[in-house]
Amino acid sequence: MRKKENGITLVALSITIIILIILASITIYTGKDSIRKANLEGMKTNMLLIETKAKEYVENASFKLGVNPDANTIYEKAKENLSGEDKGTLVTSGDSVVNDLLDIGIKQDDIDKGKVYKLTTQNLEKMGINDVESSDEEGWYIIVYNIEETKAEIYHTIGYNGKYSLTDIEQIEL
Repeated sequence: MRKKENGITLVALSITIIILIILASITIYTGKDSIRKANLEGMKTNMLLIETKAKEYVENASFKLGVNPDANTIYEKAKENLSGEDKGTLVTSGDSVVNDLLDIGIKQDDIDKGKVYKLTTQNLEKMGINDVESSDEEGWYIIVYNIEETKAEIYHTIGYNGKYSLTDIEQIEL
């Protein structure tokens, strides 16, 4: 008489492993998608916070200009009021980041007119935005001021899927 064996067959083991691999693949895909969405939302949130501060700065600068100033006065006063430890560093034509800015759609004319400011991690911290990197490695946050229209556009040099400005990133639907 043969002794009954209590064990798992090779077929049952193979099916179990295949099912586990399929479940792991689904979980990894879903996890990557969730991380991607979280990164995008984090970038949007940071850019919105920067935009809020930038609008405050541009409104204050515009107020200090008075009624109907000439173009030269606008740019000179704007430079005085829009730069500083908590407001960023004016980007000039000789800055190492200029080529990156031109590649993402910032105009040379805006750089020449003194409308473009680069934010460092320290600038962001002074704005009250902590634990956010702005550097060559992590990408720069950039403000382009439009003092004439009392607006500011926020850019990130790394961006998301070929979109770099807050206006474009806000249009992304997930």
